[in-house]
Amino acid sequence: MTVAQLATGAAVVLLLAVAIAVDRVAALGQGRSMITAGVRAVVQLAAVGVVVAVVFRTPVLVPVYLGVMLGVASWTSGRRLGRGRREMGVAAVAITSGAACTAVIVFATSALSLSARTAVPFVAQLIGGAMTATTLAGQRFVDDVAAGWLEVEGWLAIGATPAQAVADMGRRAAGRALVPAIDQTRSVGLVVLPGAYVGLLLGGASPLEAGRVQLLVLVGLLCAETVAVVVATHLLGPALGAVRPAV
Repeated sequence: MTVAQLATGAAVVLLLAVAIAVDRVAALGQGRSMITAGVRAVVQLAAVGVVVAVVFRTPVLVPVYLGVMLGVASWTSGRRLGRGRREMGVAAVAITSGAACTAVIVFATSALSLSARTAVPFVAQLIGGAMTATTLAGQRFVDDVAAGWLEVEGWLAIGATPAQAVADMGRRAAGRALVPAIDQTRSVGLVVLPGAYVGLLLGGASPLEAGRVQLLVLVGLLCAETVAVVVATHLLGPALGAVRPAV
């Protein structure tokens, strides 16, 4: 192992130790979850490093790799929304729509060159962002409908369709799910330097080139997440307005 790898391992162990110690003192009850998350991160990143290296050497595998990533993202988000096939399908359509719409625009305009080395990290970011936004919007939508079921029944009583009865709740849920992406885009450089920017700088890119790519990532995520939450809430609406969701 290199000196840098040994130093990274030591830093990771110390960081987890501090997080767990603070958790224990504050009685948050998340210590075991932190250990599990840390171990999984090490194993998964090591495995991903090997897989991505193979994909870079064999570009024909790019669609397969991104397809697997999309499947895992859909499964993860779908479980949060209700664990059923319908929820999995909603998550898959929403995440795919958001990521695909953004990727087509970026690569069609040649803002990024279409290659394995650009498509894999960029589209992976889009899928991850769309997954998170879909989960946030869907969970908020389900919770709002359950809490405001009397309002929904009132709309149904005057002849509204199930989708119409929950439309306002869906719009609010979608809008609130976009707040993290909006805040991150608005405060970039002032509050935090995002991962893509830092990574490019550490890799030797100029500050201007790092900023260009980071801008594409941030605005791309904003686009992907906006499409994803709108699709998700529209697809969830008819079912949520027909039967009170169990939470």
